[in-house]
Amino acid sequence: MPTLIFLTVDTELAWRYHRAGFSPGRIYDHSLEPAEVGLSYQLETLARHGLKACFFVDPMPALTFGIAPIRRMVETVQAAGQEVQLHIHPMWVRAVAGDRGRRCSIGDMHAYSRDDQRSLIAVGRSLLMEAGAHEPVAFRAGSFAANDETLAALADLGFRYDSSHNGAECAHSRIGLPRNQISPVHRHLTEVPVTVIEDKPGHYRPLQLCAVSAGEMKAALGHAVRNRHVAVTIVNHSFELANRAGTKKNRVHVLRFNSLCRLLSECRSDLKTAFFSDGPRLPLTASDYPLGSSLMRTTKRRIEQAWSNVVEER
Repeated sequence: MPTLIFLTVDTELAWRYHRAGFSPGRIYDHSLEPAEVGLSYQLETLARHGLKACFFVDPMPALTFGIAPIRRMVETVQAAGQEVQLHIHPMWVRAVAGDRGRRCSIGDMHAYSRDDQRSLIAVGRSLLMEAGAHEPVAFRAGSFAANDETLAALADLGFRYDSSHNGAECAHSRIGLPRNQISPVHRHLTEVPVTVIEDKPGHYRPLQLCAVSAGEMKAALGHAVRNRHVAVTIVNHSFELANRAGTKKNRVHVLRFNSLCRLLSECRSDLKTAFFSDGPRLPLTASDYPLGSSLMRTTKRRIEQAWSNVVEER
């Protein structure tokens, strides 16, 4: 059986542009279509390689700016044949357009009670469907800031999957699972963790385009195939292929994305991209384990990251 690949894209209006005082239209452009390497570029690249991806869309900014920008996201993704699932950054609940973020709610889901989280998720689901999405079956908390109460609330509401556990984000991800848990597991519902690798003993990095090199990504996928892993979950953002200012492409990140898509296309017999809406039946007792550390891989990535930070982010 091939290893399932959940290629996930957190798709959202970036709070930093709201704090900068940008207009709603400019917030959208910088968050979703920056430097011609945003949502449309990613969808076109996925289509060219025949790959499936899950776009976790945050509908909560509709409470601040109205439903139109969320509808635009949803329609763009679904028209390209990709799936939309639910993503929530709670700080938007009390945000006010044009106030540079002076008013906001607590940003981490795990800071809320189970009842309050259930209410937030219910509101988010309603907004997402109002924007034209199919009823979501999967969820990811903004900043991976979920806990076990989040999973219980999701199960209460009939969700089947969560993908918030991220062992590299111990400051935010509070689900009671080991940091090296990367195989799907039952915890109120099916938890599909973000895949991490060990970049030095006891320290983990997520399989995220801005966090690992193309070489590390390729090594992690090869490790998964050789060891017959159930699934690999990869993270990207709608704005991640551009610099943080949203003014030009980050060529390092663009090359990583294109390299990943080529690899998944060439190795589709061993690495099969999947939708959560396909309802995949995932073994829940596997013992998948992260790729171990390699001084050579880590050193190469640090050099690449230094170039990205000093040159590409300017």
